[in-house]
Amino acid sequence: MYSHILVALDGSETSSHALDAALTLASETGARLTPVYVVDLMVPAYDPLGYDPSILIDAFREEGLRVTDDAAQRMAARGVSGTPRIANVEPAGEDIADRILIVARETGADLIVMGTHGRRGFRRLVLGSVAERVLRGATRPVLMIPARCAPQPAAETAAASTGKEPS
Repeated sequence: MYSHILVALDGSETSSHALDAALTLASETGARLTPVYVVDLMVPAYDPLGYDPSILIDAFREEGLRVTDDAAQRMAARGVSGTPRIANVEPAGEDIADRILIVARETGADLIVMGTHGRRGFRRLVLGSVAERVLRGATRPVLMIPARCAPQPAAETAAASTGKEPS
């Protein structure tokens, strides 16, 4: 089925659900897992006078370390192999979606898993959709986990994958 799964993380509850789904797929198929957190170096391009953009970049990197450390612990608990990583958006016109696609290509991932917040209307117009841009640019399957997707208890997940009723 899949031998290498990339899961995009951003520290949100939605990306945590995506990690849960990726962990389940990886543990059931024996696939290697690469959780990736992308630091957008372009955000500080709009800095006001006297503001040091490295403060914001450092905060993003610290969040990335927290998120990838959590992913590594969850992978170890489930017996899933792989290495979490933090990737930086390159300043030459790249965005988060581009970097996710580049990491998927570089690592040889044959599936991308990510959460989608399901924004609508003005919020979507202003914020855009990283998930939608990944889906449009992907050359491999993409599994989208909606924000409203509640994690299943382990017994229900096992029952769904084996066809047996939970005890």
